[in-house]
Amino acid sequence: MPSKYDAIIIGSGSNGIAAAIRLQEKGLQTAIFEQAATPGGATRTSELTLPGFKHDVGSAILPLGLASPFFRKLPLAQYGLEWVHPEVAYAHPFEDGTAYACYKDLARTAAQLGEDEQAYLKLFGSLLSDWSKIDNDLLGPIGIPDHPLAFMKFGLKAMPSAQMLANHYFKNERTKVFFYGSAAHSTLPLTNIASASFGLVLTTGAHKYNWPFPKGGAGNFTAALLEHYRSLGGELFLNNPVIDVRDLPNAYAYLFDLTPRQLLRIKGLNFNSLYRNRMENYKYGAGVFKMDWALSEPIPFSSEKCRKAGTIHIGFSKEEIEESEKEIHKNNISGTPYVLVAQHSPFDITRAPEGKHTAWAYIHVPNGSTIDYSGVIENQIERAAPGFKDTILARSKMNTFDLQEFDPNLIGGDINGGKQDITQLFTRPIVKLSPYSTPDPRAYICSSSTPPGGGVHGMCGFHAAEKALHDHFKELM
Repeated sequence: MPSKYDAIIIGSGSNGIAAAIRLQEKGLQTAIFEQAATPGGATRTSELTLPGFKHDVGSAILPLGLASPFFRKLPLAQYGLEWVHPEVAYAHPFEDGTAYACYKDLARTAAQLGEDEQAYLKLFGSLLSDWSKIDNDLLGPIGIPDHPLAFMKFGLKAMPSAQMLANHYFKNERTKVFFYGSAAHSTLPLTNIASASFGLVLTTGAHKYNWPFPKGGAGNFTAALLEHYRSLGGELFLNNPVIDVRDLPNAYAYLFDLTPRQLLRIKGLNFNSLYRNRMENYKYGAGVFKMDWALSEPIPFSSEKCRKAGTIHIGFSKEEIEESEKEIHKNNISGTPYVLVAQHSPFDITRAPEGKHTAWAYIHVPNGSTIDYSGVIENQIERAAPGFKDTILARSKMNTFDLQEFDPNLIGGDINGGKQDITQLFTRPIVKLSPYSTPDPRAYICSSSTPPGGGVHGMCGFHAAEKALHDHFKELM
């Protein structure tokens, strides 16, 4: 190990690797230090249930992995990455056995919606046509947008609550429920300001890129990123927890793929008391309770549209989803929660032994909850897929404590690196001109606790690397 690097990255999640690649691309000598034996943060794959059944332990469908302005430019196919594109990006079942499907084809999607067809085309058609103008600004810190008019048009739609936007654009309850399915990824009450933004971004992304996933497991996405990083001359050190920055080799810059609570525990950083106090007030969001199953057959959804979807959103009415997402912030949980389901094996035969299948799901729960919610999850899926329970060969359960043990960045089971409400959506981790820099001129934050927040897109790492380049290596910009 050299005694000095240009930059050191602490943490090998997608943002940490993105930062390292960006700096290495510029000719700097970098190294990643990872506390775990396996790199990737929450983007890893493992046999959680039975031998031969590959489960994504954290992230499972990576809608922003391909949509990321940085990742999609990298030659990851050279390192074995293959994207699987189900015919349906996501589907939303109803209790009568029917469903709505989000296809990549905007018109095909809208054609299902009856009286809401034209409203859907108007809403997402304009966003889709402007997407290439606004995606860089949406997935970055607050600044002067490259295309102010297009960005302002998006902002006017994104600032209301999901409830308000759905009621404004759509007449049919089923269309509103369909939109809620993607908006509820925010992990916020759907009456919260700006909760609509998540539904708009994710659905527009589905029409632009689909919601693909890596063949063989999400861990293959991490593997391809790291192979590219190594090809540029980067180094990775596993089983290297960082307690004191002074134990690391010397470097001009240290980029931390950590949340605020973890960063404040690192010794040797020159943080003043004001900064520490503000960081200690950073808010973490709801957690998740996650399950994986080994199955004897595909999930027997009543709707063929659900059987063709990689992701299924389960919540059978507006009121059911609204109640589910509201209750978790009161330290309660609904008896019929909103459930996110992912199924890979119907489209990727490498995920399970021949003739067998896998499934993955989670619900939002109070941060830090250790209650076993497996029964309510399986009951909800059973409503959309009668006979589902009979297909279960084995199951894996992970509560919020288990998830944090798996990846310390998942504080209390929060998969977004902090609450993404209006107070922290654009100004995370604190209100600051540069959210990536700290009072210590050597230290930067590159985790999902900085803009643009959660998701496997690497843009937090990319923007943090750009800031470090500007501060210490201007000649390379």
